[in-house]
Amino acid sequence: MRVSSSATSLRVGSCWLLLLLLSFTTRAQTTDATGPLLTPEQFLGYKLGAQFTPHAELLRYVAHITAHAPGRMKLVRYGSTYEKRPLEVVQIASAETFGRLDDVRHNNLKLAGLESGGGKSQEPAVCWLSYNVHGNEAVSSEAVMQVLYDLANPQDQQMQDWLKNTVVIVDPCINPDGHDRYVNWYNRVRNQSPNTSPDSWEHHEPWPGGRFNHYYFDLNRDWAWQTQQETKQRIALYNQWLPAVHADFHEMGPNNTYYFSPAAKPYHADLTAWQRKFQGVLGDYNKVAFDKNNWLYFTREVYDLYAPTYGDTWPSFNGAIGMTYEQGGGGPAGVAYARLDGDTLTLAQRIAHHHAASRATIQATAERHDDLLREFQSYFATAASKPQGEYKSYVMAAGNDPGQLHAFTQYLDRNQIRYGYAPKRVKTRGFNYTSGKTGDVQIEPRDVVISMYQPKSTLVKVLFEPRPQLEDSLTYDITSWALPYAFGLKSYAIAGRLDASGSATAAPAVKGSAAMADKPYAYLARWNSLQDVRFLSRLLQQKVKVRYAEKAFESEGQQYAPGTLIITRTGNDGLGARFDQLVRAQADSAGTTVMAVKSGFSTTGRDLGSGSVHFVKQPTVAVVAGTGVDATAFGEVWHFFEQQLGYPITVLGTDYLSRVSLNKYDVLILPNGGGYGDVYNDRNLESLKTWVRDGGRLIAMEGAARFLAGKKDFLLKTKTADSVAIKKAAKEKPYRLLRRYGDAEREEAEDAVQGSIYRVQLDNTHPLAFGYGDTYFALVRNPLNYNFLGKGGWNVGVIKKDSYSAGFTGTKARKELSDTFVVGTQDLGRGEVVYLGDNPLFRAFWQGGKLMFGNAVFLVGQ
Repeated sequence: MRVSSSATSLRVGSCWLLLLLLSFTTRAQTTDATGPLLTPEQFLGYKLGAQFTPHAELLRYVAHITAHAPGRMKLVRYGSTYEKRPLEVVQIASAETFGRLDDVRHNNLKLAGLESGGGKSQEPAVCWLSYNVHGNEAVSSEAVMQVLYDLANPQDQQMQDWLKNTVVIVDPCINPDGHDRYVNWYNRVRNQSPNTSPDSWEHHEPWPGGRFNHYYFDLNRDWAWQTQQETKQRIALYNQWLPAVHADFHEMGPNNTYYFSPAAKPYHADLTAWQRKFQGVLGDYNKVAFDKNNWLYFTREVYDLYAPTYGDTWPSFNGAIGMTYEQGGGGPAGVAYARLDGDTLTLAQRIAHHHAASRATIQATAERHDDLLREFQSYFATAASKPQGEYKSYVMAAGNDPGQLHAFTQYLDRNQIRYGYAPKRVKTRGFNYTSGKTGDVQIEPRDVVISMYQPKSTLVKVLFEPRPQLEDSLTYDITSWALPYAFGLKSYAIAGRLDASGSATAAPAVKGSAAMADKPYAYLARWNSLQDVRFLSRLLQQKVKVRYAEKAFESEGQQYAPGTLIITRTGNDGLGARFDQLVRAQADSAGTTVMAVKSGFSTTGRDLGSGSVHFVKQPTVAVVAGTGVDATAFGEVWHFFEQQLGYPITVLGTDYLSRVSLNKYDVLILPNGGGYGDVYNDRNLESLKTWVRDGGRLIAMEGAARFLAGKKDFLLKTKTADSVAIKKAAKEKPYRLLRRYGDAEREEAEDAVQGSIYRVQLDNTHPLAFGYGDTYFALVRNPLNYNFLGKGGWNVGVIKKDSYSAGFTGTKARKELSDTFVVGTQDLGRGEVVYLGDNPLFRAFWQGGKLMFGNAVFLVGQ
């Protein structure tokens, strides 16, 4: 009998569906305690290393493992990602310890002095293992399944012996969104038989790659700042335990071998002698495993312990032995990769290496648990009684913006940093962060005081020190990060101990002589911080008409600076009785304070109905993303609008940008990127300029600004090298051209700016700098070498001579960072070009820059 092809397809499809359902049913049954404990291969249906495992399947195996060790393992969900994937840890202990896990946790906090009572140093030490913080370094989420199997397997006597002296906490995947972005792509494009050629498309991950989380943030640079949802949730759990050991599992380029501790220099000066020593101890444990198998590895290179942003340094400044493990591979490696040395690197090999390092870390923690807990207790006791460093108190002035100050104290709370308030006025001497000088300081009542005499004083010192000590310039991240600069707060560092027994009074959301009136003439909101930008964005979305003052004025005895928001009853009549409720509720929600006034008359300056008071049009905003744009720079903009402001933004892809009618948008943002030359050919660039001339506002950030520099009609120009002077110098000193190959890396550092803080001089009469004083502290990461803008442009922020404040800047780069343009605007037709040579949204932690970006979006050109 002949059967039609469609019928055959139906039968085949039905059989396949039935088998699939049976498969899922069988696997679902294995996640409870029925049946035997399955190996990863038995559970997944393929050998570890044969392919990458999606996050949901990884968690199903984790659930299976924990279900089979009910008296030794506990699965804890601590949060979820932006894309709603679960975040989980597994807590593992011996049967004897498991019933009192909470006692072990509280004991750690007592040893650290964060809970009252005396802790015991004979308890098990806590070892926390973190896997897959970078999504496309996916080998660690494969290796963790074997690690968890070992921990659950009662036949693994060696592991069960180690568990007698340690509690192990395993986070199988810190970054599920990035992990699945990579795994789903790779599983879709890979050949049936892995193609090892580096030319194959399975080794060329497309933009933006799986390294980052949903908003394209590098979660390994977020440990200290906690700007991302995943990090905040993880740190909340981490601080409930404070482990003695924390290991972070990564990958690097596929032609590398394997890295484990000891770390490279620079070490931060506040890492203790014990922490440095135990780096070597852990290295010794790993050497045994790697030498036994003849595996290649290296130590003391590349990966330093300096900036507090990472999964090794932040735990270290919280009393742990923090370390990074790096396996050669990463996104390009896939399942199999032909290395330059002729060998083939397989996923199975990478799994074996991370698996061995995991076991070595657990072993070291177990066998040295007494030493670890003794030194852990000593770390915090010494911090509280004999804090290190020149300064013993840090002060944030109560006169700072209330919203920004509140955000700052929330940050302290998240990190278990204790603080109080000055009870009275005190005159003393100290370091003034604003001036960068030591001199007379006046402490006022209600100033926030952070004493160094507390368990977390080492973390305080690291986060607040004005100029961190750098023992070696060859570090690969920022070299300065002091919180007073990052938050833009008026602050002092004091050598002595200050009284912090005072109290703070919470400011009401609405103040002023008309605060209790039913219908004040207007509401005024000072323009000083991100909270004020958030307030404006919410009002605009609620269709409240808002104006801003271009000039300073005084009303009812209060001084108001340029940028002050003015929300008058007139013009908002259509809102009726909802008007007052809306304004007050949004002020309270955004964390800002508004003043209710009875009159539009200003005692000095312009009245509220003056022509210098400008209406704020609600802008439609678009941002460019895709190939040619730096993914993290785009993510910073995207996160700013969606998570910090809650303001709508349209993302335009570079692959179809030329076909988009920009007339629908008021603001177009070009984030940092090195590929704008491919995005904007001559024709597209002319179209962009036409849109600006017709009234558009273009915000060009970092690399986008560099791309526009020197182009026709754009005023931004880079400084040109004086070729005559170069030739003359070479002629007079010909030997300067003779370079040592071994010095190349250090010579390159002469041109580098590694996250240094510079004082930028501001023209705060321009809307781009409204809300600032005459200076702004910028975290500069690349040499800025621009001429000042000529006629038709506004040099709003410039770096003059001797503006360096902190961090490493190479000798050549420091010369360039003098008399250079940083931020400003250019009139072009009826529109504006905003140049942001420096990125004020960097990693979302540089709070002091967010107001400037808000100015660029909402106030410039209005």
